[in-house]
Amino acid sequence: MNEDDDLARAIALSLQEANDSARSRRQSYHTEHDNGEEAQDDEERRFQENLRRATEASKHEQARNATSPAAMRPTSGAATRSFLVDRAQLEKERLARQKRLRPQVEMRDHDYDDDEVDGHKAKRQHVSLSAAVRCTNKSASSSIASRNAPVASGSNVQISSKSTGTGDDGCFWDGELRQTANMHTVPAKDTRPTFRLTEILAPKDDIEFAIVSAYVFNFPWLYDFFSRTTPVIVVAQDSQGQATLKAILPEWVKTTPFLRNGMGCMHMKFMLLFYRSGRLRIVVSTANMIPYDWRDIENSAWVQDVPKRRSPIRHDPKADDFAAALVRVLRSINVGPALDNQLKNDHPNLPLKSLEEIRTNWDFSKVKARLIASIAGKHEGWPSVVSTGHTALMKAIRDMDGKADKGKEIDLECQGSSIGTYSTQWMNEFYCSARGESAQTWLDTPKTRRAKLPYPPVKILFPTKQYVQESKLGEPGGGTMFCRRNQWEAAKFPRELFHQSRSKRGGVLMHSKMILGLYRRRSGTDTHSYSESEDEDDNEKTQGANKLLGWLYVGSHNFTPSAWGTLSGSAFNPTLNIMNYELGVLFPLRSEEEVAQMTCWERPPKKYVLGTDEPWIQSESPAFVLV
Repeated sequence: MNEDDDLARAIALSLQEANDSARSRRQSYHTEHDNGEEAQDDEERRFQENLRRATEASKHEQARNATSPAAMRPTSGAATRSFLVDRAQLEKERLARQKRLRPQVEMRDHDYDDDEVDGHKAKRQHVSLSAAVRCTNKSASSSIASRNAPVASGSNVQISSKSTGTGDDGCFWDGELRQTANMHTVPAKDTRPTFRLTEILAPKDDIEFAIVSAYVFNFPWLYDFFSRTTPVIVVAQDSQGQATLKAILPEWVKTTPFLRNGMGCMHMKFMLLFYRSGRLRIVVSTANMIPYDWRDIENSAWVQDVPKRRSPIRHDPKADDFAAALVRVLRSINVGPALDNQLKNDHPNLPLKSLEEIRTNWDFSKVKARLIASIAGKHEGWPSVVSTGHTALMKAIRDMDGKADKGKEIDLECQGSSIGTYSTQWMNEFYCSARGESAQTWLDTPKTRRAKLPYPPVKILFPTKQYVQESKLGEPGGGTMFCRRNQWEAAKFPRELFHQSRSKRGGVLMHSKMILGLYRRRSGTDTHSYSESEDEDDNEKTQGANKLLGWLYVGSHNFTPSAWGTLSGSAFNPTLNIMNYELGVLFPLRSEEEVAQMTCWERPPKKYVLGTDEPWIQSESPAFVLV
């Protein structure tokens, strides 16, 4: 059953009736002022009744079309039920279209395993009823911890002394990176400020316009976070991978980007919030728009407010700064037509009249983070290749003078929720970009030599089965962690690179996706940490606090070829193939304190004891049953 058709049927009554009533209310307010309050009360009652009927219709429609009655059983509450239903439906549709389209797919340009696309094959599984009940009982006594310690800021990654990290006006003018609030953490360990969705979207009545993107949505839940009169553009995924545009709720329009051959996924998680005061709030997160991701599992969010310019600057089509990259991202995911639709219909006075105005009308001068995007598709030629995927990461590292040369090497810790299919060639390809090394160097290396390279110094962080079992929610909480048995036991799979992923806040699993790169000095076969306390040549002593210790990526990218892309072609004519739409931000790190505060896992991570430690594989858990 098509997700858009389900939703359209579910909200049909609400959409037409509420819009008609709203127009009638605006007209009658001026002509019948004495009866205005009564009319408004009647409209409010009608709207609430329509929304209630729409929600109930959606639930009944999903129940009627489910492939298994067990799939719709009550589990551990509304959040878990929504999480299971929405993700399972998306996964079934993705698998169905891939099965249908597989004979048509051209695979010569890449070696992707389509089952590896962000690990979503496992999302067709559901928590069993008994396991969910145990999960609910186990977490009933949990409480949210206090938030009083300093937090890392997203500008120059300064350390804020305020408990909130905000300015006096409640804005995040220097940028802020935090973990999301969670009801299952260990209070003694959960001492830093966090983000709640209500805080990010506050005050909701001041939001004039919003653009929201995620892979999974619970629309009735999210709808309540916004004023009913606020126009919203939702970026999601079409079940067939087509670019579409549809009205889904009063004042809400849903747009979906094109996916080549219907494969891959629209995995970006971000928000652009335009306030009546003129400021623009940018939010890049790892969380989907469902209660589960903002309450039961740990995610990350970066928030920065940007002021409106006194007067617009001239449009520069050659710009490659944060704002220009953001405009390119919005264009690639089909936001342009959605914006035009809103302007031409009920909202001609939106604060944004064209995508280019994001850069010309708002001042991004205080944004120090770099925007890293993956755009699904085949990208050819250097200008296109270096603007997306792991080569965009390479360019951003070089732009902040982070190339690992002059005897430096870099160690990577890659933390995420899905495991990919790794070859030594792809790992070294990514590592080349992570060092800030030009992709031309990689493409000039003979293919025979590339295939024989050993694995680079990369630590892959993923939770062990034991850690999942001991977490607050137990095995039923492992529904967003994806690794397959055939991956783990493959003859050339890099099991020796695996390290434990354990939250610093204790007791929870992490849906956050981070990559930490730390430089170290290379001296023959002897290597050691590259830190501020060591003797530094090449005038590095004069750099002081500005010396780069490393960098941190935070966003939607898991450490997989599908998310970051696979490079091919020649140094003269490169090609980058990417399966997914992804988005994240890159921060420079200049102190050990910043490293400790901004990373979300226990460091140093413990290496798997092979033969004893195994990764969490949800398909082997009795808490999950196949539909």
